[in-house]
Amino acid sequence: MRILIAALLATASILSPINSWAQSVDVEATIKAVDVSKLSLTLDDGKTYKVPEEFNFEGLTAGVKVVVFYTVVDGSRVVDDLEIVQ
Repeated sequence: MRILIAALLATASILSPINSWAQSVDVEATIKAVDVSKLSLTLDDGKTYKVPEEFNFEGLTAGVKVVVFYTVVDGSRVVDDLEIVQ
């Protein structure tokens, strides 16, 4: 049993740095453009953020200030969550 626990702890410690690469980041910016057909948002920071297919674009237009929580996947910024700033 001790060997099994030691093996699990060793595996967890080896894989723990991988988790840090996939952490969500947030940015507060103003929407510059919304492209529903390409499922993307462009913010005033000049970067484009991809959104999932089931994303609700309601209320999102150019000029709206938002906080975007995203993860970088294969070099693309993918939106995990989005909040409109009042």
